Amino acid sequence: MRKLHILLTAIAAATTMMAQETKKSFTLDDLLSGGSTYWQLQPQYMFTTWWGDVAVELTVDKATTIKTPGVKTRTLFTTESLNDIIGHKAVHACTAVTLPYAGQPLVRVQTKQEILLVDFEKKNVAWRMTLPEGAEELTWSPDSRALAFCKGSDVYVITADGQERRITADGNDDIVYGHSVSRQEFGIMKGLFWNADGTKLAFYKKDQSRIPSYPQVDITKRIAATYIDKYPMAGCESEDVSVAIYDIAADKTVWLDNPKPKTDYMTNLSWAPDGNTLYVFELNRDQDLMQLFGYDATTGRKNATPLIEERHPKYVEPMHTLSFLPWDNTKAVMQSQRDNWNHLYLIDLKKTTNGTWRAESGGGEVMDNISTTLLTPGNYEVLELLGFNERDHSAIFKANATHPLRATLHKVKIQKNTQPVLISADDGVHHATISKSGTMVIDTYNSPTVSRRINIINTKNANTTQLLDAPDPWKDYNVPEVTLGTIKAADGTTDLYYRLIKPTDFDPSKKYPTVVYVYGGPHAHNVQASRYWGYRGWEIYMAQQGYVIFVLDNRGSEHRGLAFEQATFRHLGQEEMRDQMCGIEFLRQLPYVDSERIGVHGWSFGGFMTTNLMCTYPDVFRVGVAGGPVIDWKYYEVMYGERYMDTPEQNPEGYAACSLLPKAAQLRGRLQIIFGYNDPTCVPQHTLSFIRAAIDAGTQPDLFLYPGGEHNMFGTDQIHLHQRITRYFDDYLK
Repeated sequence: MRKLHILLTAIAAATTMMAQETKKSFTLDDLLSGGSTYWQLQPQYMFTTWWGDVAVELTVDKATTIKTPGVKTRTLFTTESLNDIIGHKAVHACTAVTLPYAGQPLVRVQTKQEILLVDFEKKNVAWRMTLPEGAEELTWSPDSRALAFCKGSDVYVITADGQERRITADGNDDIVYGHSVSRQEFGIMKGLFWNADGTKLAFYKKDQSRIPSYPQVDITKRIAATYIDKYPMAGCESEDVSVAIYDIAADKTVWLDNPKPKTDYMTNLSWAPDGNTLYVFELNRDQDLMQLFGYDATTGRKNATPLIEERHPKYVEPMHTLSFLPWDNTKAVMQSQRDNWNHLYLIDLKKTTNGTWRAESGGGEVMDNISTTLLTPGNYEVLELLGFNERDHSAIFKANATHPLRATLHKVKIQKNTQPVLISADDGVHHATISKSGTMVIDTYNSPTVSRRINIINTKNANTTQLLDAPDPWKDYNVPEVTLGTIKAADGTTDLYYRLIKPTDFDPSKKYPTVVYVYGGPHAHNVQASRYWGYRGWEIYMAQQGYVIFVLDNRGSEHRGLAFEQATFRHLGQEEMRDQMCGIEFLRQLPYVDSERIGVHGWSFGGFMTTNLMCTYPDVFRVGVAGGPVIDWKYYEVMYGERYMDTPEQNPEGYAACSLLPKAAQLRGRLQIIFGYNDPTCVPQHTLSFIRAAIDAGTQPDLFLYPGGEHNMFGTDQIHLHQRITRYFDDYLK
């Protein structure tokens, strides 16, 4: 009987191996977005948009209404029909057009030369505007059909009838108008902001004349030339930011009256629906005091008293604009982390109160001088406010309310003292777009067991109509096992989530080399309840090459509350490393992990963490690849660096402890540093300083760079980069 059992076991093992051998192996081109075959192996997708409250499917060839209650399926237009109307091949795919007007048969088409509104029922071009050569930051108002844009460092406007107006005239390398400011921190991603009807334009002015000029090198010239990157390093001079408002009808510009030091931050510009007031969230340079002010759009004068104030001994970080209620222009929804979790608050701009400072559970204090009501109580993060259902007066939002790793859809009634309710599937990570009235959303999500699913959800009753259930595109491939788990943080109480990927064709009797992939910094996370627990393509490839891959989100990362993130304040890298070492202790307990062959890899903050771990724990990490690393926080920029570290003058001990330059002498294993030669984020000074410190200390890191590359690599450079990373681990860890 025992011999029979052994025989059957051997047959089963052989059968499993044969089945695995019949499956395909991945290439890096299959797994990375810069690869030639990447998109062929992504789950089937369906491009959709809203035409008011009508859902529309967009393909390369046509636009078709999606059947919903009261709406039948019909083709609205095709790529061919649009080009016939325009008179030349302006549209290459219907996925590139928009339907900006509910109920009106107008398609917006934008080319490099012009913007057009095509009437697909009358079959004519209803309106067109020629785009000026060299125009950047194009910001178009569908209401007024006016276009704001930048040429160089100045702002221009073209009115709907084609009049071009130059709004600023003194823009140059130091004085920049209409572009994003504060190095795109605080949610700032642009510099031009139309009001609701497109009659007034708010725009930023950035005076960076006091910022030192960091020289970058352009090697594409016959004789290499330098160009200037205005880079404000922590504790040094920073930019002066101002905001102006241009009124089209009056052809007049007014500047907001802001007597504070101009190194203060002005963010989350929010127009009142009537266009008469511009609301601005303002922070001091220390980023520990936030104030919300309203400015008169005609005179530029501000409220004498802040509407809302929040202060925190560590930092306050407003990231979102106000969202006004469609049925009541005097009320808006604000997002705040005042109670430790990012939540929605209803504010009544017309209902003033005699505010006093009061402590909040997030560790700071607030003073509300207008009525403020919490809408989404609970120990979870609101991740996105999608909009409002105008018919039942509710807010629709995305949150991790059901689990820290999920992102599900919810709604809450405004001013009804009701609890939020779940309206989507209670799993996975969801991304949604909302219809004009807010009565429906198109919900696209995936989960560890769902490749991709797209639904239309009725936001009133959560009734769901499935549009797509994509098959697994990897069913013919030998996919490694990906599992989720938790360990305790170094504080002994906090749960940390990890993703573990076992080698393809895993054999529990073997010992495998293991690579820890790390990021670890704020505003990012690696582990989530999406497909294969948020895998990165390179991790799948490395598992296929015979590595165990381990990814842990330490304290300091996002979506776990303010206290979780602020655990690293003023000493970046220290608590994060302690948590990562808890992950190492967990790995050492696994019988298939070779404790003598542990490596680490990360990029940006993860490059900082990789270098730090290699130098701090040289007896643990044998091989590391650090990409675009921060080496010394005094070389990093003001806005991000001072938020988490204060200035070098305020926190000299913290900066000294977090600098990796003295640690270069502790390097023992094989460390390769890779960076973009023209990186404007982690400037080359970081890596070059570390190499100099290593030379002086007699240690031997390896170095590779991408000429012309910036902070991240894209396209074929991305494939080349990961080939190099893989080869380094193969050479020295495998």
